[in-house]
Amino acid sequence: MSQILVIEDEDRISSFVAKGLKSAGYVPTVAATGREGYHLAMTGDFELIVLDLGLPDQDGFTVLRRIREARNDTPVIILTARSSVDDTVAGLENGADDYMAKPFRFEELLARVRLRLRTEAPTSDMSTLSSGNLQLDLRTRRATIDGREIDLSAREFALAEAFLRNPGQVLSREQLLSRVWGYDFDPGSNVVDVYVRYLRNKLGAERFATVRGMGYRLAADS
Repeated sequence: MSQILVIEDEDRISSFVAKGLKSAGYVPTVAATGREGYHLAMTGDFELIVLDLGLPDQDGFTVLRRIREARNDTPVIILTARSSVDDTVAGLENGADDYMAKPFRFEELLARVRLRLRTEAPTSDMSTLSSGNLQLDLRTRRATIDGREIDLSAREFALAEAFLRNPGQVLSREQLLSRVWGYDFDPGSNVVDVYVRYLRNKLGAERFATVRGMGYRLAADS
């Protein structure tokens, strides 16, 4: 399993990212300061680094520059609230492989992580997820049932992917909101129920079981 270093000082975000990466099959380690992040990065134990710029002890650009000056070519994705063109250009010119602004959706970050690692999170098939006659192609983002393509929006596909990655597991509304809609979600929203209804209409009502008081589960042998 790929080990990923998350250099982020805000607990809410680092916890959200770490939990999401772990659920996707990766092994995350969190560093809350630039100094700690740099020393961990230099161990050579990590295959990718997610780096915030607004660190408490030193700017993320400094951490990135030191990593590259030490001839460490571990892929780095900058994840920051700084969204100006100048900051983006500076990040890329200083050696970052990707630049992503906050607020963000975890599914987009995960897609960028996979791209930089040149691999999908571990599954029985490296490019598809299956449940019964339903298949999700993770590369083309297409859904098919018995070979017939089903038109899903990006959010519907992300929700279906969350279910297929956790077959038989009860997923609470909060878990689904966090994984599909991002860390900035409203816990009082009914958007999960609305989108589960969309998936039931398009993929079959029998696939998604309601577990009263807990959430939803991908039905066995659906």
